Amino acid sequence: MMKKQTIKVGEYTAAYISTGQGSPLIFLHGFFGNSSTLYPITNELKESHHCFSLDLLGFGESSKPDIDYLIDVQVDFLEKFIQAMELSEFSLIGYSYGAWVAAAYTISKQSFSPTNETEKKIVSSPSKARLNQLVLIAPAGIRDDKFVGRYNHLQPLLWDSPLIDFSLNIISPIMKLLGRDKEIKLILEVRQALMDQPVAKNIISRRSKPEDAVDTVEKNLTEITVPSLIIAGEEDQHIPLWHSQTYAENIPNASIKIIPKANHNLVDQHGKKISQLIQELIEKQ
Repeated sequence: MMKKQTIKVGEYTAAYISTGQGSPLIFLHGFFGNSSTLYPITNELKESHHCFSLDLLGFGESSKPDIDYLIDVQVDFLEKFIQAMELSEFSLIGYSYGAWVAAAYTISKQSFSPTNETEKKIVSSPSKARLNQLVLIAPAGIRDDKFVGRYNHLQPLLWDSPLIDFSLNIISPIMKLLGRDKEIKLILEVRQALMDQPVAKNIISRRSKPEDAVDTVEKNLTEITVPSLIIAGEEDQHIPLWHSQTYAENIPNASIKIIPKANHNLVDQHGKKISQLIQELIEKQ
């Protein structure tokens, strides 16, 4: 696995993995991930492309400020990273939460007007780098009120108290004896992720009502005009298929590829297929 590099982007530090050579591709990871989790795709594309995998703000080795992580914060962080890397053009690939950021970035970049105060807040100084293609893999970012309360059961894992870790250490061997190894392993992994990633903690604790969905992108998808590809898993239980179809139906120049019987773990299980689809999109242009 490639070693991460860091670069200053405004007041924050961005950590990223740079590999390969050729036309630049920027990759944005999912909710509980970081730049290294996109390796199954970047490893396939590095022979013909310069792949930049970014740790989004609050994830991995990038800065973890104590802020409200609305999506425009990530958009601005991405914009400053692009400026710092001095790219003249690139294609943007996002997975799950990263796809939400990628879509919001594309909307803000293409709709930017110096006279629009709202847009100025999202991208204060847009770069001149040309965005060539957009790929959204199992994209989040569509308002879905069925998500309300979905993660309420994780609230105790948000408590920053040694009592939680002490309790988990006690029940862990008991659950293993009961044959529930996978369940306790998942709980421990989620607990660690919530402690390590302030974005996850922030979103779960502050988005418990429908009206909290203030930065979803479904109303602005028609503003995306770059060639776009939506990749979805047919049996995704985390991001429902209709979310991906909403993107595909509303982005004017978009196509969708549904991978049969695939769940949300598309990157790990279908990395080679996804890299082929990305390459095909790029070669069409």
